[in-house]
Amino acid sequence: MDRLWSPWRYRYVSQVAQDDTCIFCEALKAANDRETLILYRGQHNFIILNRYPYTTGHVMIAPYEHIPDLAGARQEVLSEMMALCQRVEKALAEVYKPEGYNLGMNLGRCAGAGVLGHLHLHLLPRWAGDTSFMTTVAETRLEPEELTTTYQKLKPYFEDS
Repeated sequence: MDRLWSPWRYRYVSQVAQDDTCIFCEALKAANDRETLILYRGQHNFIILNRYPYTTGHVMIAPYEHIPDLAGARQEVLSEMMALCQRVEKALAEVYKPEGYNLGMNLGRCAGAGVLGHLHLHLLPRWAGDTSFMTTVAETRLEPEELTTTYQKLKPYFEDS
């Protein structure tokens, strides 16, 4: 069995666990969506770029409500979350032409949640060979694009609503 280690991820998760503020709630309070990387505010959810992306275009969709799990979410929140996921998929396909996608939620600390207590869905575009030895050997992430550039490329796909 092969194992891939990501020590950079542990440092992030362990630091977040020490801070009891919610990054999603804090981003929503801010008056500057560009600064907080919020791409879109829907009726029940919002779309935000991940500040610590696994790949370029890594976004998260989160409800406005600070709810910890799927069981606590109302149906209209979950329905809109999936509709926004479809919209993000289309935007990413246009801009980055990925070969695939990862979608996922980490619910609870033991499941790998870096943000406890606020439900969110990750959507990541993927390409063959998009991860390299640098992450595991040199503890270095390779990001070909700055977050501000990603934001500028994706934002037009969410301005018509």
